[in-house]
Amino acid sequence: MTTDRRFVQLQRGILPPRLSEIPEGGVCISAFVVISRRGDAKSVLMGKINKNAAWDHIGALDLVRVERHSKGWMLPSSHLIFGESPQDAAVRILREQLGVEDQRLEIPQVFSEVYGALNHWDLEFVFLGERNDVPNHEAWDELKFIDLTKIRKEEITRSHEDILAHIGKWQQ
Repeated sequence: MTTDRRFVQLQRGILPPRLSEIPEGGVCISAFVVISRRGDAKSVLMGKINKNAAWDHIGALDLVRVERHSKGWMLPSSHLIFGESPQDAAVRILREQLGVEDQRLEIPQVFSEVYGALNHWDLEFVFLGERNDVPNHEAWDELKFIDLTKIRKEEITRSHEDILAHIGKWQQ
């Protein structure tokens, strides 16, 4: 499937109206849903991508990135769609990546990062929640609560350990 969604990923040469300059490495605006197992703050819901799912549509991942990140654990997340609020993005992630309609989330914590030789900027809205059960969804080959005290950095993909570190759940 090729999505018709316009995700917020700004690149030089492709500027939306009223923007005159973008960092050489581009800008991504993303939402992350970090759900801990109720009563166990160090166990976080993470998944391994199902390469056959429509990640271009539900998570703004092209086929190259799906392949690259399919072996590691990642958080439910996505770039925002143009015109979408961070809260609406979190609800969309819950629905499209987890099949969940009834998840309570806290107001987001917001972080920014600049990295790489090309000066790439990320603006990250991180929504926290808790639940007892693991949803079952076709977007993932495997989805479970991961004990962050027993996982190595190399097992986490897309630099999502950085998101976990921002919220105090990952010790580097």
